[in-house]
Amino acid sequence: MTLPTLNASFRKLPQYPTKVIQFGEGNFLRAFVDWQIQQMNKQGLFQGGVAVVQPIANGRTEALEAQDRLYTTLLEGKLDGQVVQEHEIIEDINQTVRPYEDWQSYLDLAKNDATEFIFSNTTEAGIAYDATDRYADLPNGTYPAKLTALLYERFKLGKKGFQIIPCELINHNGDALKHAILQYAELWQLGADFTQWVAHDNDFYATLVDRIVPGYPKERAAELETEWGYHDANMVKAEPFFIFVVEGDQKLATLFPAKQAGLNLVVTDDMQPYRNRKVSLLNGPHTTMSPIARLAGIETVGDVMQDPDFSQFVNDEMYQEIMPTVALPQAELAAYAEGVKERFENPYVRHELASIALNSIAKFKARLLPTFKRYVAANHQLPQRITLALAAYLKIYAGQADFAPQDTPETLAEFKRLKGEADYLGAALADQALWGEDLTQYAGLKALLQKDWELLTDAGARAAVQAINAEEGGNRE
Repeated sequence: MTLPTLNASFRKLPQYPTKVIQFGEGNFLRAFVDWQIQQMNKQGLFQGGVAVVQPIANGRTEALEAQDRLYTTLLEGKLDGQVVQEHEIIEDINQTVRPYEDWQSYLDLAKNDATEFIFSNTTEAGIAYDATDRYADLPNGTYPAKLTALLYERFKLGKKGFQIIPCELINHNGDALKHAILQYAELWQLGADFTQWVAHDNDFYATLVDRIVPGYPKERAAELETEWGYHDANMVKAEPFFIFVVEGDQKLATLFPAKQAGLNLVVTDDMQPYRNRKVSLLNGPHTTMSPIARLAGIETVGDVMQDPDFSQFVNDEMYQEIMPTVALPQAELAAYAEGVKERFENPYVRHELASIALNSIAKFKARLLPTFKRYVAANHQLPQRITLALAAYLKIYAGQADFAPQDTPETLAEFKRLKGEADYLGAALADQALWGEDLTQYAGLKALLQKDWELLTDAGARAAVQAINAEEGGNRE
């Protein structure tokens, strides 16, 4: 039986005026921002549509157009102890724009008085400034350059500014985007009036986004299409868990009423505790478990959580080493930690430890080293689970594993040099190019790493985990 392709005949909601310009048409924004707008529109709270801008030359806007800009979100996993399996057709994309093919249509987005918001997710590298970008380039190279051109068009028309909400995973992303725009305004000599308009007529927000979005469920797509009764080349799978933390003016909660729609939107004056919570309690255990579990022959996050030794190890790292270092109420952190463990256990997501291991040294520096330092400062001893992870990483990067590290050429070249040092561990710890500081300054770290190294070598990763578990949080120094 030939299934019909998802198209406008499947619509149930009105097509609302375009309130949002969205830079990025990838899986995350479609399962995060557009999904939120769908929930608000169903309740009549937002009544707005989206114009999606494809920020690079190649993307999936043509595939979206082939389905009248409709697609399905599939939510699968556990939430608050309950199994969630649900799907929904998302109907809020009104228009797609490809600046590399039609620059004028892109600039014409500035004319719409109904448009209030700009969202983006152009990857961590997307918010960048390139002094070789010219105003006359059609299109401009970087995302901030393209946005500057659009804002200048809006300014020349004498219209109001925007609520600008980047979702790129960098800290202080709103400030970084605003700074890049002001750099382009100066580079292109767009005038003091425009600079003033950017700074005072537009609101830039910092954000923290948290939802695991595996994307297109290739292995089950045909089965799902048969169940749903239509073909959808743009379906996107996500976990049920969701939180959107936005730092900035509280008026956003009224303008973008996601919380009123029952969604987990937090508008705050300071998002750093939430960022620390997420980076520490979700990304941190990922970065800890990856090298140790892989050395033990474990392949996925789910397998870690099904393993009695490793699941205890992860739990104890959260409660004993991470949570005491995060400046939020412990009850709130415990609830978040239990939710993270539930997400780690999601039977519908196969999260490969090998994918977490990509660029591990930078991840250790960003995700675990701050927790390590806060723990040492508070307790005057070393966090044993994070230290074991560091030992495992150093062992892997020394070439003493059944798999090779996947990292930047610069990092791999640095470890190739370090392996030639007579005191590899000491030289690696002292390498400020890797960590941003000399880690030998932490008393006892090299000695404990040496013990961990020997235990990993002689008894194996599982035995090292079991030894820590048996001590019930005791200090091994």
